[in-house]
Amino acid sequence: MRFIHAADLHIDSPLRGLDRYEGAPVERIRGATRRALENLVDLAIEAAVDFVLLAGDVYDGDWQDFHTGLYFRGQMVRLERAGIAVFIVQGNHDAQSVITRRLVPPANVTVFSSRSAETVVLEKSGVAIHGRSFPNRAVDEDLVPGYPAPLPGLFNIGVLHTSLTGRPGHDRYAPTQPATLAGKGYDYWALGHVHAREVVSESPRIVFPGNLQGRHANETGAKGCELVTVEGGRLDSEFVPLDVVRWHQLQVSLEGADDLGAVAAAFRDAAEAVVGAAPDRLHAMRVTLTGTSALQALEARSPGTLAAHVQAAAQDIGEAEVWVEQVRSQLAAPLERLAQAERDDAVGELVRLVDALVADPERLAAFVEGELGRLLHGLPGEVGDVGLALDGNAAELGALLRDAEATVLARLLDDGQP
Repeated sequence: MRFIHAADLHIDSPLRGLDRYEGAPVERIRGATRRALENLVDLAIEAAVDFVLLAGDVYDGDWQDFHTGLYFRGQMVRLERAGIAVFIVQGNHDAQSVITRRLVPPANVTVFSSRSAETVVLEKSGVAIHGRSFPNRAVDEDLVPGYPAPLPGLFNIGVLHTSLTGRPGHDRYAPTQPATLAGKGYDYWALGHVHAREVVSESPRIVFPGNLQGRHANETGAKGCELVTVEGGRLDSEFVPLDVVRWHQLQVSLEGADDLGAVAAAFRDAAEAVVGAAPDRLHAMRVTLTGTSALQALEARSPGTLAAHVQAAAQDIGEAEVWVEQVRSQLAAPLERLAQAERDDAVGELVRLVDALVADPERLAAFVEGELGRLLHGLPGEVGDVGLALDGNAAELGALLRDAEATVLARLLDDGQP
């Protein structure tokens, strides 16, 4: 028996803000969730799997029109023609109460009930598949106790959309414990909801496959599915990448660099190290420049200089297509900040204020809200996603504040003027 376990397809997930980036491959990125699904269907047919499990969030939310549903249905028809069954539980994004438009699925697709857990037995494959869909977006109860007992003599699989005990960046839905899953007596738990791949347990096998396609710079690395083979009581599982756009967050050190040529060289070294393993994909990169460098003063005087040199270097990488989504600077100037903080002038006052804010996350958040909140809250929705989140973490806000400090200091100290 062989099957595929995937989750969190988020087909046609809206990717806001891409239009503001000059040269962004907008259509390729927006179509990536569809292309990744096509890769999954190709894999299922090529590997001649018996069935496919989709553990929730096939869609990102209610369809704007029927095109999204018709596209997914068309891919399921491809599997039907290959004799491959599909079993789906609905998660928080595609719960019964969320998706208001409906299409009759092809005969090979089973969507588990949201009223109670149920079981489907595939006698030919010797497997029992147990699952339950979300009735609404916010399910705060543990669904596992309501799952049926394992059927003896069969390979038992539980399909569940859950946060388990909680995972960073994910809402707490259908919470449960790994011990609760293991105690159910199933052989495999096909989980969904968490977008980072995680093998929770080997015996029984409990797995989050991660989402099928990364959608932004916080969903980095290879994305895909689990290809599982069960033969003679032995289970073998292989992660198969299916993404068409791969996101990265690169830390590029410019420690000691004093010329712009070093920027291109350092970026190419970092980028080539991650794109070489998958040259056939589009690689989207968020780059953070770190270290103590004289280039910090140049950037402060002429913002955008370093980003332009990074983007130019990306054009020269021949092994794969690279798009630089954003360049952030965390460079430190080669000057003694303690000495600057002791100055009895605007420079010293600025440095002391920044140090005090960075040391106090609550004060920092209040400062940002007070200075910028009114402006950002008033922006239209289509331009409001500008990379500065008022609810961002203290490290992100602190880095932005240090960057602003560098620009102001560069102007205050330019040409030796106090």
